[in-house]
Amino acid sequence: MEEIEVPQYFNCPISLQIMRDPVTAITGITYDRESIEQWLFNNKNSTCPVSKQLLPRDSDLTPNHTLRRLIQAWCTQHASLGIVRIPTPKPPLHKIQVLKLLKDLHNHKSLVQLELLAAENERNRKCLLEAGVPRAMIIFIINCYRKGQIQKGLHEALSILQFVKIPKNEWPLLVKDHDQTLDSLTWILCNEEMENSIAVKSHAVLLLKKIINKGDTCHVLDRLKPECFEAMVKILRHGVTQQGTSAALHILLSASSSTRNRIMMVEAGVVHEVVEIELGAPEKRVTELTLAILFHLCCCANGRAKFLSHEGAIAVVTERILKVSAAVDDRAVFVLAMVAKFSGTKVVLQEMLKVGSMAKLCMVVQADRAKYLKDKAMEILKEHSEVWSDSLCFPHSSFCAYVRY
Repeated sequence: MEEIEVPQYFNCPISLQIMRDPVTAITGITYDRESIEQWLFNNKNSTCPVSKQLLPRDSDLTPNHTLRRLIQAWCTQHASLGIVRIPTPKPPLHKIQVLKLLKDLHNHKSLVQLELLAAENERNRKCLLEAGVPRAMIIFIINCYRKGQIQKGLHEALSILQFVKIPKNEWPLLVKDHDQTLDSLTWILCNEEMENSIAVKSHAVLLLKKIINKGDTCHVLDRLKPECFEAMVKILRHGVTQQGTSAALHILLSASSSTRNRIMMVEAGVVHEVVEIELGAPEKRVTELTLAILFHLCCCANGRAKFLSHEGAIAVVTERILKVSAAVDDRAVFVLAMVAKFSGTKVVLQEMLKVGSMAKLCMVVQADRAKYLKDKAMEILKEHSEVWSDSLCFPHSSFCAYVRY
């Protein structure tokens, strides 16, 4: 087949492919719309790739109709050589079209259309944000909650809120203006009767994570209810989606910084489920989250009691030491420290010996770890040495070598 020479100015400077929707930036350089939008919005750059001049993300990208027609004519001229003519791009979405759809939200088709627009490209998502779609979606979700009805469109409304990138400074206002947002999401997470249950709950827990991370964190965390933590336990137990499980763990970690929330989390059964997840040998990031949650929950007596009621808890925490990351070592050692100090009955101490906790702590003392962590490990070893010293399971040689550490 004859090699075709494409005019250089037909190619996008970013993708080096023929432009399908050429647009000119304020710097005067023309790009394919998809490539320059990805450069600006997905990669979060703020300079022109060619000229290196400042190119704000909210600057206009002007359609280059003349160049697009030239490219189309060239494609038609070379059709016999296998060149496919580029289609005429759809006109950009206008705010008035979005507002029209928002006025008709009782019609399920309007929500479906909004979701399709949100999924299409970043330009549409920006237009949806400017038209107030996120606020409208939150109001729609709250109305479903108030009516106690699983309406068609709930899945689409939650999906749209995942697509549209709401600026961080707007999240607190969205939540404060609509007090029942948290209750609405909790209601969705606890409801077993909706269609697309897995997808809907995954979207709901991801949205809750965003609200906690980007909103007024203290204000949000102080308003969480027991039902929310019960819902998180169900998500961890049934696995919804990998993203959903990760989001639930992030929510629990954020919430566990509050004494009020720790009490509710323990009562909801979070300790047991987190240990169960860890017994499944998850990936590194999940282990870091689970150990951090256990650290916070073991700060209270009820949390330690629940931890010790699980037969595999001490063993799995011990096993993770020096095998995952420095962050995991830190949390695991401090979990064992709290258990040994505040709940160190003879049975518990014997269990720690049996599963190798003492041997691991001796290894921490010898390992290349922070001094405070090595000190904490030695503190645990010394504190109950009179109980452990008579046991055949106790690593006497390691302990004696470092007892003066």
